[in-house]
Amino acid sequence: MPISEIEAATRESRARIVAALIRMTGDWTLAEDCAQDALAAALERWPADGIPGNPGGWLMTVARNRALDVLRRAAVEQRKLREVATVVTTTPDDGIEDDRLRLIFTCCHPALAPEARVALTLRTVAGVPTADIARVFLVSEATMTRRLTRAKSKIAAARIPYRVPEGEALGERLPGVLAVLYLLFTRGYDGEPAFAEEAIRLARLLAELMPREPEVASLLALFLLQHSRRHARRDVSGELVPLDRQDRTLWDRPAIAEALEILQRTPIEGPYALQARIAAAHVPTSDWPSIALWYDELARVQDTAVVRLNRAVAHGYAYGPQRGLALLAEARVDNYPLVIAAEADLTARAGDRVRAAELFRAAAATFDGAERRALLRRAEEL
Repeated sequence: MPISEIEAATRESRARIVAALIRMTGDWTLAEDCAQDALAAALERWPADGIPGNPGGWLMTVARNRALDVLRRAAVEQRKLREVATVVTTTPDDGIEDDRLRLIFTCCHPALAPEARVALTLRTVAGVPTADIARVFLVSEATMTRRLTRAKSKIAAARIPYRVPEGEALGERLPGVLAVLYLLFTRGYDGEPAFAEEAIRLARLLAELMPREPEVASLLALFLLQHSRRHARRDVSGELVPLDRQDRTLWDRPAIAEALEILQRTPIEGPYALQARIAAAHVPTSDWPSIALWYDELARVQDTAVVRLNRAVAHGYAYGPQRGLALLAEARVDNYPLVIAAEADLTARAGDRVRAAELFRAAAATFDGAERRALLRRAEEL
């Protein structure tokens, strides 16, 4: 039996097991270790025995028994032993869906630093190896291990509750959770596809657990639309391809269809809903007047440098480059890295090829790698 099939069968169960064991033992490290032991046992036994009919229940039983052994050896109080012993072994779903939601909200608690939230979510909820997380954050594995340990210690020391907030507190905390998933997807979109896929998986999980939250559904739709273009974003040599030059036949049509279906039944109640509508307006061709109008709405609720810049570009494509350049001058985004590139593109469309080439070269000086090469290529074309 291929290892890939076993990994696929165990991947979804890991977060459920970790979440359940954290709830019952209160020990994050023990929960992760026992879940890992169960996965290792599956890799050892399933190639010969085959994947069981209920792989999640099998893994939960192994992880629970491992936790019991550890707690007995450590002479932990009998109350915890009784709690662990009550785990349902026939199915991994009874109450565990709520546990996973608790786990996501705990990892994204505002008492933790933003980077710690992302790292803890990657490690505990998504099961990403510490070495891979360290590489994304440009630190050593030992450093990332210490950061994760500190984050878990802070949860314990500050007695951060392992629960989903209720009432007004839920409304206050949910944007922070969504921001962590958004940052996780952005890191994947910028060069680590596996992280983008993890963000989609977690957003899908959150949408299943919180079906009445429009911004959760909208975020999932946004991720699906953006990720649908992944195969068209680079050419055969690995160089970046601008959106207006992409081969749209390479876009992931099933993902787009799923996202559009989500948006049809989801009301517009926040910035992620607006961003998703902007992404959807590029299907099947870019409807720039609609995109410009959506950016007008987004700028009213999320007035950031990125939004102001993209609004100027959208108006430039919808109503002419001079309109875009005028909005760019008003946007107060002089320190944003992409502003020179946006000005270069609008200037080229306005017909000033010499000035545009100069701006593309100036923009290239602020980037490395594929982005730098793409900007220099535009300068050479002009």
